[in-house]
Amino acid sequence: MSMIDLYTWNTPNGRKVSIMLEETGLRYQVHPVNIGEGEQHRPEFLEISPNHKIPAIIDRENGMALMESGAILMYLAEKTGRLLPARGERYWRVIEWLMFQMGSVGPLLGQTHHFVKFNPGESEYAERRYLAENRRIYGVLDARLSDHEFLAVEYSIADIATWPWISRFDYQTMNLNDYPNLKRWYVEIARRPAVQAGYHVPSKAQAIPMP
Repeated sequence: MSMIDLYTWNTPNGRKVSIMLEETGLRYQVHPVNIGEGEQHRPEFLEISPNHKIPAIIDRENGMALMESGAILMYLAEKTGRLLPARGERYWRVIEWLMFQMGSVGPLLGQTHHFVKFNPGESEYAERRYLAENRRIYGVLDARLSDHEFLAVEYSIADIATWPWISRFDYQTMNLNDYPNLKRWYVEIARRPAVQAGYHVPSKAQAIPMP
């Protein structure tokens, strides 16, 4: 089995990849990158991740270095043949919801973290805008999950990408009890052993938040 070097920190994007590695059973070695201390700007890390962002990986089997969490999830899915169906409608349904996470869930909920959680009172407009986006995004997910167990046909990288962002519902001042389908999905995934293990990479965090 190949070894994956994982460069990460305790953030939603970082947890996507550690959960994926736990789900697939690939061996990996963790290299913490403390973004609070600016370690993501070190020259040696920029050789792997030119965008100064975690997570990033190196696959020792072939020397592949890769940044961007969505790309890494797709790479690991293809490498292991897991959590991403073969080409066809099921494949594209996963990609559709993965792109929804990459384009909406992560960027917009992340702005709520910035303006509401960490810099309250700096911009009333930004707070209104991103709190409204929270409600819209949660509503989209809740509607999708009203007649689907998971975001695509079955548990996939789309769920793995989205779940860590919803795990910060407290940062977003959101009550999952207001979104019963999303809550059901969130709790079901939170109970998976691989999710519980991956959540605590690179270091032991507080318990997974539960509604």
